[in-house]
Amino acid sequence: MSNLVVTIPANPPERLDKALALAVPEAAALSRSRLARLIADGAVSGPDGVVRDGKARVAEGQDYHIAIPEPEAVETRPEAIPLVIAHEDEDLIVIDKPAGMVVHPAPGSPNGTLVNALLAHCGDTLSGIGGEKRPGIVHRIDKDTSGLLVVAKSDRAHHGLAAQFEAHSAQRRYLALAHGLIDGADPRLRGTPGVSFEDGAVLKITSRLSRHATDRQRQAVYFDKGRHAVTRARMLERLGRPPVAMLVECRLETGRTHQIRVHMAHAGLGLIGDQVYGGARRASAKALGAAAELVAAFPRQALHAAHLGFDHPVTGQPLSFDSPLPADMQALLDALRAAT
Repeated sequence: MSNLVVTIPANPPERLDKALALAVPEAAALSRSRLARLIADGAVSGPDGVVRDGKARVAEGQDYHIAIPEPEAVETRPEAIPLVIAHEDEDLIVIDKPAGMVVHPAPGSPNGTLVNALLAHCGDTLSGIGGEKRPGIVHRIDKDTSGLLVVAKSDRAHHGLAAQFEAHSAQRRYLALAHGLIDGADPRLRGTPGVSFEDGAVLKITSRLSRHATDRQRQAVYFDKGRHAVTRARMLERLGRPPVAMLVECRLETGRTHQIRVHMAHAGLGLIGDQVYGGARRASAKALGAAAELVAAFPRQALHAAHLGFDHPVTGQPLSFDSPLPADMQALLDALRAAT
């Protein structure tokens, strides 16, 4: 049995289950449905003792203790799926994930996931994490995003990695191909809520992110609710003639669901290939030349987790990993360069 202490933040939702879902660290991997089960099971206690009603009222600053049961055998089946491994030791593994692979099983994707592959690859070297004997997923990247992520194999690694991601000390840099340009003199960009500029022509996007009001599969930008999110973006290359697209480096200060995609679309700089958040802005075929058809037909968001850095959670050794652009994004970039 492990215990997690959660402090209710300012301006919380009135209900306990909603407030805890907002306040628990992402690395704890406690969904609202799991929190509801823990509350019903008497595993949550507050200032007045055990609370079994998810609708109970809460107040800012209250501490709630969540007793998380010992891990059980996971029902997800191991699958012998090839993996590109950047690093592995007894405590963690760094994977270079291909586009198209889901990280964790979910309705609609019960198998063929990274977790299925890791269960087969790691076998009995996994220790119990988050209530199950499974890999410790500390952070995720979308199904159609490629690149690096680290996964814990032990409890001690999971806690140490989770602390770094919670403190935003892990370094994550993404490469993306996007419509539009980052231009500090652009009055449209400067007038977009949450958008500012830092030294070095770095675009900073600050907002809150929460589920879209009508489409529960999407995230949306808010300023009065949701989780704090900060993305920084720096243009590396102008692409097209005249320039109408760019190769951009995005750095995450926080790691929210779909964060880069949502923030870039909010700034009017939607990612090429992003059918969910890409927005209506599209470059003219004349400016892109022969690359126009490739841009229009690109089958996924052009986003790659290119760099990952963190301190080893057990030894303290600084670790740093880089991943080159995958073949599909490199081919698209080459075509755009040829049109520039």
